[in-house]
Amino acid sequence: MPADIAAYCYAALVAAGGIMGFSKAGSVPSLVAGLGFGAALAVGAQQVSADPANYHLSLLASSVLLAVMGARFRRSGKMMPAGLVAAISLVFVVRYGSRALTGSQW
Repeated sequence: MPADIAAYCYAALVAAGGIMGFSKAGSVPSLVAGLGFGAALAVGAQQVSADPANYHLSLLASSVLLAVMGARFRRSGKMMPAGLVAAISLVFVVRYGSRALTGSQW
């Protein structure tokens, strides 16, 4: 199976966001959450690349990010970073959720 480049990019974006949050605001929670979720998404991307039916970790991590960052966006109204991460997470929740519901491999 080919590598799931989009999922690896998503993982890198989340990890980079945590690093940026730490470097700009000194936020240790941003660093820990960004690197933790980035790592989970990278492992999930590797699992999906090996077997497209093995999407469970990716779906879980994307769902949690959607819930947390969606709530932050709703409270703050700021597109960066909460709105952007929530929007990208929504795309991946739909992507992996459709696999769960239909068995398709997109």
